[in-house]
Amino acid sequence: MHAWPASEVPALTGQGRDLRIHDTATGALVTLDPGPVARIYVCGITPYDATHMGHAATYNAFDLVQRVWLDTKRQVHYVQNVTDVDDPLLERAVRDGIDWVGLAVKETALFREDMTALRMLPPKQYIGAVEAIPGIVPLVERLRDAGAAYELEGDVYFSVEADPNFGKVSHLDAAAMRLLSAERGGDPDRPGKKNPLDPMLWMAAREGEPSWDGGSLGRGRPGWHIECVAIALEHLGMGFDVQGGGSDLVFPHHEMGASHAQALTGEFPMAKAYVHAGMVALDGEKMSKSKGNLVFVSALRRDGVDPAAIRLALLAHHYRDNWEWTDQVLADAVERLGRWRAAVSRPDGPSADALVEELREALANDLDAPAALAAVDRWAALQAERGGTDEGAPGVASRAVDALLGVAL
Repeated sequence: MHAWPASEVPALTGQGRDLRIHDTATGALVTLDPGPVARIYVCGITPYDATHMGHAATYNAFDLVQRVWLDTKRQVHYVQNVTDVDDPLLERAVRDGIDWVGLAVKETALFREDMTALRMLPPKQYIGAVEAIPGIVPLVERLRDAGAAYELEGDVYFSVEADPNFGKVSHLDAAAMRLLSAERGGDPDRPGKKNPLDPMLWMAAREGEPSWDGGSLGRGRPGWHIECVAIALEHLGMGFDVQGGGSDLVFPHHEMGASHAQALTGEFPMAKAYVHAGMVALDGEKMSKSKGNLVFVSALRRDGVDPAAIRLALLAHHYRDNWEWTDQVLADAVERLGRWRAAVSRPDGPSADALVEELREALANDLDAPAALAAVDRWAALQAERGGTDEGAPGVASRAVDALLGVAL
């Protein structure tokens, strides 16, 4: 599966700062010190109802992570999946009376278009669950053969007891885990499971549903969590720098994925930091497919909204905050974009060297995008009030905003 084209990232003079970011597993800020190549895995979409603002906010956060790393002169190895076969996708296809493959292809293409318009940096590997199946099957077999998984009526389940570090991502108690498991794709009440929390690794073929050859597992399709584990381990290996996604993935997805990988390799942890973006609401409720209260990037673009303004609307909120999308949020972003573009359109202005360092400092401090926006606002206000004599300043400011915030002025 191919990703989307990369926009050019201007190289800035000087040196960026190492990123301090909130790690869900420790509940604290950690300073990341990757090697020459920083490694990040971000969970991708299930391709239906793409791309809503909750998606966009999440991928914007991890785009900032990449930009901070690139500014430190590191390379970035970014991997993202597409869950292009899963119960919600199949259910939507049935509901709408369309082929599930066609739905996945259409929505993935739309997602690529939206990511391109928003100038999100693409992953090096962009991999669908279906194409990953040949790599998933051997991992499930290894877990089963090692006693870390078991069969139940043809399905294969992971035993959470096989990982002594299970629970160290979310730090939830068993009751909370069971509740979230039921809400987010698990089946804690299924009779015969060794532990209600045990997640499915391989689902035996069901009548009327797609299935693939699973070798000794029989025909079927992979569970949700093992998909990401197989892709991450193949392309990044254990101990990569950041596992990212929305806060709704903390449990069960990232908790279970970590345990799968740790049971497979005997190593801990799977990722050095687990980083999660907040949820976006509309009309007082979390924006979600099930509620249907979605604002789509593509719809805004069709209405003539500049993608740079959409990106500024996302950047106006700290990535870990839960916030609400409103018409005013977008109006403020459109107005801000106009002010910034007016500021950099002049032939000279006040020095922007300090602005570059303010942007670096803000983003290195747990991706504090609102502080970064405030710094550009101050520079733009100085430009509007009294200008300056530095002929290179508008260009410096424009390149810094582009490189570090992904906003083309």
